[in-house]
Amino acid sequence: MASPILSALTAHPLLLAFSTLIVIPAVIVAHDLFLWMRLPPGPTPLPFIGNKFDFPKSSPWLQFEKWSKTYGPVFTLWIGRKPTLIISDPHIAADLMEKRSNKYSSRPRMVVMGEVYNGNSSILTQPYGKAWSTRRMLLHQALSPKALRLYKPTQEAEANRLCYALLSNPKGWEKELERFTSSVVFCVAYGHRIDSLKAQVIADRFRYMHFMASLNIPGKFLAESFPILAKLPDLLAPWKGEVQQVGAQEGKANLELLDMVKQEIATAKAQGNPDAVPDSLCKLLLEMREKEPVPLSEMHFSYVPASLFGAGSDTTASTLCSAFLGLVTHPSVLKAAQAELDRVVGPDRTPTFSDEAELPYIRALARETLRWRPVAVLGGTPHASTEADVYEGWHIPNDTTILGNNWAINLNDQYYPQPHHFDPVRFLSDSERASLGIEKQPYVGEKIHPAKAGHSSFGWGRRICPGADLAANSLYIALAKLIWAYDILPIEGKQYDIFAYTDGFNVRPKPFECIVRVRSEQHQKVLQQEQKGAEAWLDKFTPFAE
Repeated sequence: MASPILSALTAHPLLLAFSTLIVIPAVIVAHDLFLWMRLPPGPTPLPFIGNKFDFPKSSPWLQFEKWSKTYGPVFTLWIGRKPTLIISDPHIAADLMEKRSNKYSSRPRMVVMGEVYNGNSSILTQPYGKAWSTRRMLLHQALSPKALRLYKPTQEAEANRLCYALLSNPKGWEKELERFTSSVVFCVAYGHRIDSLKAQVIADRFRYMHFMASLNIPGKFLAESFPILAKLPDLLAPWKGEVQQVGAQEGKANLELLDMVKQEIATAKAQGNPDAVPDSLCKLLLEMREKEPVPLSEMHFSYVPASLFGAGSDTTASTLCSAFLGLVTHPSVLKAAQAELDRVVGPDRTPTFSDEAELPYIRALARETLRWRPVAVLGGTPHASTEADVYEGWHIPNDTTILGNNWAINLNDQYYPQPHHFDPVRFLSDSERASLGIEKQPYVGEKIHPAKAGHSSFGWGRRICPGADLAANSLYIALAKLIWAYDILPIEGKQYDIFAYTDGFNVRPKPFECIVRVRSEQHQKVLQQEQKGAEAWLDKFTPFAE
């Protein structure tokens, strides 16, 4: 039996219209106003629209940094009717996303980039739950400290190849960095190397990654605010066609790579030589699955090794580009790094991972690069709360989006005095400075970053980048060998803009020219000698065809 209220509404069309046009919107606005008053302050949103017209068209992290000085280290923006917390202080980020990770480890619903693109097959867009935990467990086991040690000889060999390639192509240093990071990731993920960026597999991978990133722009798709639009037939939602098509292409490519490794393992076993297939994340995952069933479909399973590319290739190449910009604009850093390498390693060989403990300045240089210009300026993919919470008196509702503004965090002068000055000394301990003859620490901030690394460029809590340690190893070995072998210098008279960066969620310096010059004939001779050893090691990693 219909309720009296419903009966009254249906019996009086004008009353029904009044309720639809006035009462219901008023109730919604009152509800949102109640939430708005209890959340951290921020720019005043418009009903239903939120802060759509306040969003900057480019470099939003810069505007977010300005707002943090007005509204505080945690403030609220509204995308439609959905609140988003922007965090600009590492202690608040750690309080929420690490200390309360059981509440803040999910993802906001990603209708286009997640559901429409590939049915949330990627760990990147998976909401918190069993399906995500299964993927994360597989990645953790395949990227454990023991597994990472297996990959170090390959990273050393690829770094040697990088340095050798620059002898003949010093002006193409950015592309050589991209080939290096891409090859490391494909060797680690699938046991195959990249000899050229013209290889179809790598061209496709960059296309998928850049296309997916283009979907992750707040306000670009109305379907993010009104998910019902994603359910419309393609005729009424033509935008879905390309999104689904590219997503299907990536899924097919991931399955083909998985099948390639499965076939190689089967062939090697049939020939009685299972060790002929080099160690890789994909091989390790397949062997794990043989011992214990994995509750993932073949398609979803194929996305696990594929996720390594986004986590450790383009981002590491971008970080290395920032290191070049830092060295070119701060020449004293290059001299100090080369002095340490000359003292510890000498001129007759390139540095290796075994030298790392004796190279504190190089280690600090890697950390300073990650701090100085974080690739994931807005903390990568956002977190989302899975239950209501209260923090410092503010009420945070369930399903609130959380973004850490790494730009504001890593360049906060309360933590990092003279934050835009590129200097590894800020990451040296007292004993390390003493060993290098540096008398005092000029960069002691009022506050100390809570992370052991001294920065949060890889993210927070359970959603921290799974390839962080692999990427850090690639960054260290590449910087150590490059700085040992080359002078990386500014072009005389040329002006360099340390703020000229690309836009998007992942950034890198806009193209710039510099001098990459081998330091001496002896250094060149060593690079030529070590190239032979690198080729011998990498010979077991079959290259992908162009």
